[in-house]
Amino acid sequence: MIDKRLRVVLAEDSVILRDGMVELLGARGCEVVATAGTAPELLAAVAEHRPDVAVVDIRMPPTHTDEGIRAAVEIRATEPGTGILVFSQHVETAWASRLLAGGAAGTGYLLKERVARTSEFMDALHRVADGGTALDPEVVTRLMRGGRRSRVDTLTPREHTVLELMAQGHSNRSIAASLVVSERAVEKHVAAVFTKFDLPATDTDNRRVKAVLTYLAEQGR
Repeated sequence: MIDKRLRVVLAEDSVILRDGMVELLGARGCEVVATAGTAPELLAAVAEHRPDVAVVDIRMPPTHTDEGIRAAVEIRATEPGTGILVFSQHVETAWASRLLAGGAAGTGYLLKERVARTSEFMDALHRVADGGTALDPEVVTRLMRGGRRSRVDTLTPREHTVLELMAQGHSNRSIAASLVVSERAVEKHVAAVFTKFDLPATDTDNRRVKAVLTYLAEQGR
């Protein structure tokens, strides 16, 4: 049905998922010209190979917050001939709005858990490469809500749980024990909360307190 052989750059920091997608795309007639595990690798690969489309995850090293979609916005500005298909578990409305600011042509945004069939993903990939648009309805709904979403609403379920435990006075070590995860994992979630709440590090770093105060204020407590 679709005979165009697409040249694809794939940005995904999970090695297992990345390898699986390379096999899938190859079996469906695409040529994966490069893969990337970080945003700088993605930018370099697109600049070198000029693919038809770049498939981009939002959260990539080192902070696992929004490096991927930041790179996607940069690619839209520097390589307008390359389609962008964001493929993620998360909706980042602010960066999605910037990604679409110059027009939706050649842009897609799909949520991993809502793609039920491989054919849906491949159809979206080809549509974006051909200059069309492929937006998950949930992404559209979030964008339409725009600024009415609170900062707490931008958190993932796990980030929300971590912030709630912070508000209860738990340390990172205590949170790790409660959630049965590593302390390093908790640190990543806390860093993501700081980023989404726009709380940069300062000399008198009290971001933890400010994050909790923001949480309590927006929860109406």
